[in-house]
Amino acid sequence: MKIFKHALLALLFVSAGAFAQETEEKEKPQGHTNQNKFKQLYDEFATPNMFRTGSGAPGPAYYQQQADYKMDIEIDDEKARLSGYETITYTNNSPDPLTYLWVQLDQNMRARDSKTPLINGSGFGPATTPSRAAGSYLKERFDGGFNIQEVSGVDGKPLAHMINRTMMRVELPVTLNKGDKFSFNIKWWYNINDHVKDGGRSGYEYFEENDNKIYVMAQFYPRMAVYNDVEGWQNSQFWGRDEFALPFGNFDVNITVPADHILDGTGYLTNRKEVFSKEMMKRFEKAKKSYDEPVIIVTQEEAEKAEKSKSKDKKTWKLSAKMVRDFGFATSRKFIWDMMAVKLDTKDVMAVSMYSKEGNPLWGDWSTKVVASTLKSYSRMTFDYPYHKAISAHAPMGMEYPMICYNFGRPNKDGTYSDRTKFGMMGVIIHEVGHNWFPMIINSDERQWTWMDEGLNTFVQYVAEQDFGEWFPAALSEGQTAYPSRRGPAKNIVRYMGGNQDFIAPIMTKGLNTYQFGSNAYSKPATGLNILRETVMGRDLFDYSFKEYANRWKFKHPTPEDFFRTMEDASAVDLDWFWRGWFFTTDYTDISVKEVKKFAITSKPTEEGKKIAERFNMDTAYLLYFVEEGKDGYDEALKAGELSDLPTVKEFVMDNFTPEQRKEMKSPRYFYQVTYEKPGGLVMPLIVEYTYADGTKKRETYPAQIWRLNDKTTSKAIASDKEIVSIIVDPDLETADVDTSNNSWPKEVKDSDFNKFKNQIKD
Repeated sequence: MKIFKHALLALLFVSAGAFAQETEEKEKPQGHTNQNKFKQLYDEFATPNMFRTGSGAPGPAYYQQQADYKMDIEIDDEKARLSGYETITYTNNSPDPLTYLWVQLDQNMRARDSKTPLINGSGFGPATTPSRAAGSYLKERFDGGFNIQEVSGVDGKPLAHMINRTMMRVELPVTLNKGDKFSFNIKWWYNINDHVKDGGRSGYEYFEENDNKIYVMAQFYPRMAVYNDVEGWQNSQFWGRDEFALPFGNFDVNITVPADHILDGTGYLTNRKEVFSKEMMKRFEKAKKSYDEPVIIVTQEEAEKAEKSKSKDKKTWKLSAKMVRDFGFATSRKFIWDMMAVKLDTKDVMAVSMYSKEGNPLWGDWSTKVVASTLKSYSRMTFDYPYHKAISAHAPMGMEYPMICYNFGRPNKDGTYSDRTKFGMMGVIIHEVGHNWFPMIINSDERQWTWMDEGLNTFVQYVAEQDFGEWFPAALSEGQTAYPSRRGPAKNIVRYMGGNQDFIAPIMTKGLNTYQFGSNAYSKPATGLNILRETVMGRDLFDYSFKEYANRWKFKHPTPEDFFRTMEDASAVDLDWFWRGWFFTTDYTDISVKEVKKFAITSKPTEEGKKIAERFNMDTAYLLYFVEEGKDGYDEALKAGELSDLPTVKEFVMDNFTPEQRKEMKSPRYFYQVTYEKPGGLVMPLIVEYTYADGTKKRETYPAQIWRLNDKTTSKAIASDKEIVSIIVDPDLETADVDTSNNSWPKEVKDSDFNKFKNQIKD
């Protein structure tokens, strides 16, 4: 009898499989072509080589160049002008002989003859403000480009060079072969921009009431471009949006400013005792042992006193940094300065804030604590922060550099502030401090792949925000149970994903050429990674793989392929379908419950069942038959009882099990065939919640591969001992489904947020 039992069960499975296959074939629309969304990404990826392996790790021949800088910088506070002299030592670690070098002159996008303002279309609206009109049509363009005074060798002799907008080619007197070093000098000056009025990633903010400025400085020096195995020189012009690609190196920078300024930036302050007062030194030593509350190094009272007068003397601050890709600093006599120690797994680092009185009490209460929390969260997700400090400097913008970032958020003049201001300030600090990992250490090419720094960073920002809300519940407002993250949750990207396809570009597009830049480069990649972590892979697999990527490529130059390959290599999860859909297309998610059919099972032959028996040459007495609701025999079959009660099952199956085994067996009474449809083009796991008549629920996640043979529909046969009363697809909004009005059975009569949005556009 046991042998017969296995034969009968095999037949039942064959019959069900054949039925399902026939059903899928019938449901394929006429003219259907398989778009092969599960095709591997071999066509899109470069062939692995000795530089970059198929696993996503650096290869045995991987190399990267090095650029070391020695600089003397001075800021003329009266003229708002920066002048500098640098010696760059460039090391060629590539196998290629080089006959010239490319240097980036980013400030030239602000020169009077810059083409940057000319690349965007413009027009006239029905009205504008007088100040906007004056700024656009009366005011002469700010002259902020580099004035290159000297390009010379270490012997002082001029070097031939050519400037093409934001790039300068320096001709080498001799070929630079592998392992060779070449040193040369550049002398320059430029007018510093008012970044509040004229925009920009750096510059000064002017405070008219006491005639003072806060300088947040970056891209202030001619910087070496990247040369690598992927495209040779990365000398794509800087138009203002796409950010930067830079080699690692060592920096020794002397910065001369008015003597009453407070200054900090990238690197160790090597002459602290010369520029600190004795009281500041005492406070600094105390800060190194304070792990819970920041210690004030320069008080608000001291800062307010300093801004009332201007010193005619000068002071030089000396900073030294190893293995960084860039350099930034902030300086002002208006700065309040506080610090706090942060304990990581392997070391202590300093969380630092610099801000003016206009930032208090918000900044004094929260900035440094947010920095400290961010260092812990990002270290947990990647690797311990390798530098000795992380600075948050107060400015009306957000921008990042190694060890220092500039962040907005300012209370009202009476010291009050809204939740929007508070969480906006906290969010930008987390984001900009997080950029220390992406791309300052995991050094991707921002000029080409904006999402590799902004998107990956925004994803970890979401994790860090949730950590912060958990670790500092006092920061939450009444009624809030978690930090109100703006980006990360799948439901927050729905409006963008379902928007007008004429104004959406794939993530894998050069940042300069994308529509809706913030959604494309920040929100969509961050949301995609969150979906991978929470829905597709699970946190354990995702976190292990993400950390593997971070550690493989820290202090190196990864490409998108290195990231994609590493995530699969470390997890044993084939994700090509996900990368293709989410990163290479503008498809959106829309999965629905198309149809639910109810069945009862019986030993009494049906007409359809007889055909199956005849097809497989079986005796009808050995088979079971499914009767669909509404057809003859359904009510009778439903009354016949559970599957295990049927005479045929008792005779040929149940008698082969012991009483103990029978107790553990399920005994279904209700049978359903649920057909799911995918009107949206994006492949996603099918997440379904089944609710039963007794009020209990069951959650099932079918892998994305359920769509591999039919990109339009798929069906699942369900046997249950309890009656199913409702079915909901994606109940927790995990997949960015743009239309939830078709996600349930029985169908709910309601309009989805997506359709409401569409109707608003039509109106």
